[in-house]
Amino acid sequence: MANLKETRTRIASVSSTQQITKAMKLVSATKLRRAQTAITQMRPYASKLKVMLGNLSGSVEDASLAKYFEEHELKKVLIVVMTSDRGLCGAFNSNVVKRVKQVVTIKYKDIPRENITLLYCGKKGYDLLSKLGCNNDLSHRDMFQRLEAAEVFNFAQTLLERFTSREFDRIEIVYNQFKNAATQIVTEERLLPVDLEEFNSKSGPNADYIFEPSKVEILGDLIPRSLKTQVYKALLDSFASEHGARMVAMDKATENAGDLMKALRLAYNQARQAAITKELSEIVGGAAALNG
Repeated sequence: MANLKETRTRIASVSSTQQITKAMKLVSATKLRRAQTAITQMRPYASKLKVMLGNLSGSVEDASLAKYFEEHELKKVLIVVMTSDRGLCGAFNSNVVKRVKQVVTIKYKDIPRENITLLYCGKKGYDLLSKLGCNNDLSHRDMFQRLEAAEVFNFAQTLLERFTSREFDRIEIVYNQFKNAATQIVTEERLLPVDLEEFNSKSGPNADYIFEPSKVEILGDLIPRSLKTQVYKALLDSFASEHGARMVAMDKATENAGDLMKALRLAYNQARQAAITKELSEIVGGAAALNG
């Protein structure tokens, strides 16, 4: 009977867990639809900005523009790490953490760890990378709780200023790019200095633009806007990827809970049947002994 009671307790526990994972799946599915709409609407705008910059990238002689393209001797690097605030989303966070470790230990192996700063967007990144030996910047760890254009553009502006003031010689972003609910692609992008070859690869056929007021003034607004949009797109990609990964993880957890409940119910019925059979055998044996 003790075994039957234990099995009943486990069935109730698994059933409760299944209800939680099912609810989390539905919540993530709802959030995913909104996040997917946002990143789908953002991508054409970001892509068009890159095409325009690719066509105009030869006009960076002005000192006010060249500061975004200037290559510095690599002494200090900033890596923006985009993870989630919560877990239960499969390999979403661990994949980003793994890529960051590769960037630090392989790509920038010649740079002392104390000269590499990890800026976290999302709380899980710090939990998993705080002991890597790099500087940890927690100033924007709650970025996903205020994921609005104005807030993100202010954040991106601080990144531009930290590069142009020579606080850092390079700024990179590591995040999950959203493909669909089941697929997220870990992506490493160089934000600054701007990679002219990468911009040129995005450019289409050369267009004959008419500039008003002047080319320098237009590029002076267009280049920072494109970089800020790149940061915003990365955050939206990461946000959509998080909810897609969590929805899939919770769907699988719900399915596994259902399989476990089937196995537990089968074990419970078998144990109950065995107990009834044992009781019947004892009754029959006792009756036979009395008759004997």
